[in-house]
Amino acid sequence: MQLTTPGVDHDVTEWVADHRTAWLTDVFRVITTVGNTAAMTLIAIVAAIVLWRIGSRDRALTVLIGSASGWLLMQALKHLAARPRPEPRFRVIAIDTYSFPSGHAMMSAVVLGLVAVAAWQTSVWVRAHAPVLAIAPVASLLIGASRIYLGVHWTTDVVAGWLIGAIWVVLAVAVARALRTRRRQVAASN
Repeated sequence: MQLTTPGVDHDVTEWVADHRTAWLTDVFRVITTVGNTAAMTLIAIVAAIVLWRIGSRDRALTVLIGSASGWLLMQALKHLAARPRPEPRFRVIAIDTYSFPSGHAMMSAVVLGLVAVAAWQTSVWVRAHAPVLAIAPVASLLIGASRIYLGVHWTTDVVAGWLIGAIWVVLAVAVARALRTRRRQVAASN
């Protein structure tokens, strides 16, 4: 199945390409690097190590398993949709994989979302300073926007990536909570 590209995607991509500036292109190149697979993997692993060391093994596993399974879902969706990227004339960076959903947008939403939830659940300081949690969605928004700006994704790829990523975070947290509850019930019955 090949996903078609709505006209609005072409309009946004052309407008962005016509309004690029050298300094903003440099900024978005850096931002997009923060959202790549290596950076998101490193963030997930470091967060999991910290969570494990403070004794929150369930949450460490939620971050790792939720991130890894989210990556597998993203890859499956890319191959299922088989949507081509914007034409090379729009791209600031070279890339040849499928476009839908944006892996940068989806995985930044997944990884940063899971880390933010775990931070909220485990840190009194984070709960007392809740605005710090805005870092996760703002970073994901900037990472996704970088993909549109650099011409490597259609706008709908990025929006879908954010939505699928957010849904994946909710599902991962819900499954983890259900498993913790079940484990407590089994322990209490023994």
